[in-house]
Amino acid sequence: MRAVVQRVQRASVSVDGECISSIDEGLMVLVGISTEDTEKDIAYIGKKILGLRVFEDDEGVMNINVGDSGGEIMLVSQFTLYGDGRKGNRPSYIRAAKGDVSEPMYEQLIDYIESRGHRVAKGQFGADMQIDMVADGPVTILLDSERSF
Repeated sequence: MRAVVQRVQRASVSVDGECISSIDEGLMVLVGISTEDTEKDIAYIGKKILGLRVFEDDEGVMNINVGDSGGEIMLVSQFTLYGDGRKGNRPSYIRAAKGDVSEPMYEQLIDYIESRGHRVAKGQFGADMQIDMVADGPVTILLDSERSF
């Protein structure tokens, strides 16, 4: 499982020109699920999202996680995080899990985070979405559960 975590001042997701979800200050997280991911990957990525200390303390040091900062979380499924562009010019998505596998895992990640006391704003799985956000910093962190074990 891969996640691109961006600290944002605000973010919103629209489908067909209608805003379906939005957050103020917090984390915008794009999540890609591979064919090999398990519940262990969900727990790793969920714990990392919640634990990342990317918000500044009173001394201007990034030392506070999203929960302690009072920030919000938005999760958007993005299979293209598993795009492999090493050969040719058209990325291969062979490692990206199909929707029947990835959608339940995406929902399990949301449940993991919500079960720890955080509300999760989300995109619409499988939809053509437009994301509007104001990156803060910018601070962008790449998480990959494959490199954690």
